[in-house]
Amino acid sequence: MAALPVVSGRKVLRAFQSDGWTLARHHRSSHMILVKEGHLATLSVPDHREVARGTLRSLIRSSGLTVEQFVELLRR
Repeated sequence: MAALPVVSGRKVLRAFQSDGWTLARHHRSSHMILVKEGHLATLSVPDHREVARGTLRSLIRSSGLTVEQFVELLRR
């Protein structure tokens, strides 16, 4: 199992966007709301310098990705 890196909310956003998620809202908020057609879940990504590992793991699980797939998206 790949280790979860410590990354910023903006990097998390870019990784999910490369998987087809789109930014729905980020107006004067500390969180970025992502949606993806065909998914019931929405992702609430904190716009922080570092996203907590537990929060990141929960976001990855909700997105339907594995940790390995997410780490690969970060490398793109």
